Amino acid sequence: MTEQSQNLPDADSYDPTASSLAGQVDPAVMAELLSIRSSIDNIDATLVFLLAERFKATQKVGFLKAAHKLPAGDPGRETAQIARLRRLAAEAHLDPAFAEKFLNFIIGEVIRHHEAIAEDHEASAQRTTAATAAADPAVAAEA
Repeated sequence: MTEQSQNLPDADSYDPTASSLAGQVDPAVMAELLSIRSSIDNIDATLVFLLAERFKATQKVGFLKAAHKLPAGDPGRETAQIARLRRLAAEAHLDPAFAEKFLNFIIGEVIRHHEAIAEDHEASAQRTTAATAAADPAVAAEA
């Protein structure tokens, strides 16, 4: 858990009507604002679950790359993905520069995860080799 998330209220204490504008604006305007914000809250929740699914898939990629000693990053794939998402963003009337920044952030996290998976995989392989060598002196002589 990050330090920032430790300071956040838990889900049970979330108040979708919380606003520093309460009592300062016309009740009809406040009701419309809260209705729109409810949609935003639903979209935000969906984004979190979609990102979780995406990271589950990229974790599988990380394990595959580690097992085959492939590099954590794939610049050709990353360039193609950025171009693709910039194009999709433009079609969706979303700022392509924002889409690129967002994807670059995700790519950076994925690479960081892949590097950690590779380090863990390598350390595990070294422990296995050491344990096997300790149990069988003939294996130790081959290593």
